[in-house]
Amino acid sequence: MHIADVLAKPGIHFSFEFFPPKTEKSSGVLFQSIKELAPIEPAYVSVTYGAGGSSRDLTHDLVVRARKETNLTVVAHLTTIGATKSELREILERYSDSGIENIMALRGDRPKGVQDFFQPKDGFEHAVDLVKFIKKEFPHMGVGVAGFPEGHPETPNRLKEMDYLKAKVDAGADYICTQLFFKNGDYYDFRDRCALAKIHVPIIAGIMPITSRSGMERISELALGARIPAKLQRAISRTRDDEAVAKVGIHWATQQVFDLFDRGVTGIHFYTLNKSKPTLKIYGALGVSPEDKPR
Repeated sequence: MHIADVLAKPGIHFSFEFFPPKTEKSSGVLFQSIKELAPIEPAYVSVTYGAGGSSRDLTHDLVVRARKETNLTVVAHLTTIGATKSELREILERYSDSGIENIMALRGDRPKGVQDFFQPKDGFEHAVDLVKFIKKEFPHMGVGVAGFPEGHPETPNRLKEMDYLKAKVDAGADYICTQLFFKNGDYYDFRDRCALAKIHVPIIAGIMPITSRSGMERISELALGARIPAKLQRAISRTRDDEAVAKVGIHWATQQVFDLFDRGVTGIHFYTLNKSKPTLKIYGALGVSPEDKPR
């Protein structure tokens, strides 16, 4: 189903994100997590992009498998970094032929440790170029783009940052999914600034529960320097082990979602780190009734 139709349904929309598998074995474990979350009937699930080689193939296989073996709407991530236009067209054709109707269009991160990296001449420098390409060449596909409530570290000028986001929406993006955040005030301010910029597409809030100390460090790296509030850090500092850390992290994320509901947010995107249990615990604590969910 086209993502615009999914998000237009009334009710609360939950969605889940998974990282690409690195081996056949991990792909099987990941698919099991997807199946465990399927009874929640999420609005969609998304799979981040393996940028090349076997990782890309495993990502594609997982996306197609999820599409064929579940009733879930699947959003496939696609990045422009290091890719030519013909390579991107080939990937999009494969997805389209497999029944994948929705893409999260991203620039992607430049390769770490590569000093002389150059984007291919026959490629796209920015995500907005990919959005335009998809809407022109694959007009039946839905397109999502990323938003950064805390600000994108490569765009310190927050006014310019909003201009760039509006350009992606004007190019045809159907919705915005935010980077994870731990202070809801950042999301509300971001939403208000989008309104001022006349951006009027759904803005889905990205939530990730901290489940271990090492995971907290990883989150800061993955989320491009996400700010972890002092109050949350203090609570974690009082814990004895990762089991206790997970309880703190799940409680914090649950309270975030309650507050988002109270402020009229109907789209919640869980960054799962490929684990189903933390998300299931949060969902169970929310007490969402069937009539609250879109049909």
